[in-house]
Amino acid sequence: MRQGLDQTTVVKTAALLAERDGYESVTLASVAKELGIKTPSLYNHVNGLKGLRKDLACYAIEQLAHQLTLSAVGRSGDEAILSVGFSYIQFVRDHPGLYEATFRAPDLSDPDIMKKGDYIVQLLVAILNYYHLADEDLIHAVRALRSLVHGFAMIEMNRGFNLSVDNEETIQFMLRTFINGLPAQTH
Repeated sequence: MRQGLDQTTVVKTAALLAERDGYESVTLASVAKELGIKTPSLYNHVNGLKGLRKDLACYAIEQLAHQLTLSAVGRSGDEAILSVGFSYIQFVRDHPGLYEATFRAPDLSDPDIMKKGDYIVQLLVAILNYYHLADEDLIHAVRALRSLVHGFAMIEMNRGFNLSVDNEETIQFMLRTFINGLPAQTH
């Protein structure tokens, strides 16, 4: 076992490969090659390819959650939604391979992945609580906001917006339309 090699180093190397070469490039062999070790040595740190991709998904979700949290700090209501929405899309622009890991994990119902993802959901719940939505409507609003930004980011990442209209203006329009569909804040 190479001195200094640990699970964090292995996962960060997988993240580097996902960023540089795309998510599909993340294999045990490619990570081992990048680290300058033999593939069997990775089994001391990850549970095969499935375990590596699970760990990568957890890391990617943590990174996304961190960026969204930073964008939400000190903001509330409409300003928080706009900031978090733009931040989410910017994360995908900056880290497409890492973002892909967030939804391509071997088992999205894995408790560790769900726990990491729940942090993002709870952040959105906290932001949307500003609008005093009923419980079920709050869930709908969280789902709608996540769907909007994920959908936009995926279409943009796959070069699906080929018209001459500015994407930043579209994001602003999309998020403002979402906000306008929420009830007016009452206090």
